Amino acid sequence: MASAKRAHPLTRSVVRKGTGVANKLLDHAFALAFRGLVYAQIWEDPEVDMEALQIRPDSRLIAIASGGCNVLSYLVADPAAITAVDLNTAHVALGKLKIASAQHLPGYGAFRRFFAEADQPANIAAYREHVAPHLDETTRRYWEGRDLSLRRRIGGFRRGIYKRGLLGGFIGVAHLLAKVYRIDLQAILAAGSIEEQRAIFERELSPVFDKKFVRWLTDQPASLFGLGIPPAQFDALAGDQRMAEVLRRRLEKLACDFSVEDNYFAWQAFSRGYGKTATSALPPYLQEANWEAVRSRAGRIDVRHANLTEHLRALPAASLDRYVLLDAQDWMTDAQLNELWREITRTARPGSRVLFRTAAEPSLLPGRLDDALLSQWTYHAEASLDFTRRDRSSIYGGVHLYELG
Repeated sequence: MASAKRAHPLTRSVVRKGTGVANKLLDHAFALAFRGLVYAQIWEDPEVDMEALQIRPDSRLIAIASGGCNVLSYLVADPAAITAVDLNTAHVALGKLKIASAQHLPGYGAFRRFFAEADQPANIAAYREHVAPHLDETTRRYWEGRDLSLRRRIGGFRRGIYKRGLLGGFIGVAHLLAKVYRIDLQAILAAGSIEEQRAIFERELSPVFDKKFVRWLTDQPASLFGLGIPPAQFDALAGDQRMAEVLRRRLEKLACDFSVEDNYFAWQAFSRGYGKTATSALPPYLQEANWEAVRSRAGRIDVRHANLTEHLRALPAASLDRYVLLDAQDWMTDAQLNELWREITRTARPGSRVLFRTAAEPSLLPGRLDDALLSQWTYHAEASLDFTRRDRSSIYGGVHLYELG
């Protein structure tokens, strides 16, 4: 990963050397796409994360921030401290907005309206009165500045923030295609059972992946930028299959393996937002039962605009014990992987846990990480398979857990 002062965080990681001009242009396009807001909602299941990490009251976590949902959700497990790092300025600003909102909005109702509904004019007034005065200048300038549409970014919370960002745009295109093929994606959210969800998937959704245009479109690496799949990883993810088949299986898991009553990822995919009722599924940090814990512990999160490896390099040895890497390693070269894991191993306390996800199914560390590093860590293979199976977001091929010792 590149320094925040030198380059965009993905540029060195995803731009391949020794390849053709067309591939390099595609890699640069991917890096450019990731400069703005990518994920208004993070797409890793925090309940799986917390079970895998086994967070304790003395745990000191470091995590890639992304949309900030999981970092705030980890507060439910009562860790001592969390550092959230990201080189994407939009994600840093979103994380700081969520923390300040938890601390300063007048109550759970206002917090829920702001982030669970995220499409009410009252959110803008609440921002100005309760949140903006507590933001640092850089964060406030981001939210009150204008995006490419010349709209103030904070206005996203009046018009639907989850329809924004790279992934929000990808889901929007999927909904547009569904309309073209006369498919009501929200029908699955009204299903009364998992059996009914599967019937709707097999009748309505699965056949779309057999359409010639859809198969052609999904064979284009640029079409999957919104899922965070770098062009360099595209062929490895697809393997010997058409990408349409890989996406069909991922969507089948999202649509059929978990009740939509409990899976807010399905609501995001099929309705472009969360459910509106009091019993709708929400991330842990947005659930009313967790409100007081999140509010009182929000100050334990330190959001940094920083490179993960470089931030770790500045820390004392044996100073952390929980690491959440999301899928960032999918974009790294072997040299970058080894740099990162040298710093993880140096800063890790005995019994430390590292959790990450991959677009493809297997862990990417064997054969790429130096044996002297990898041999210090135990891979929980069976548990990782179970966590992968139970991850409700269904986007990733693998969820992987390593433990020091």
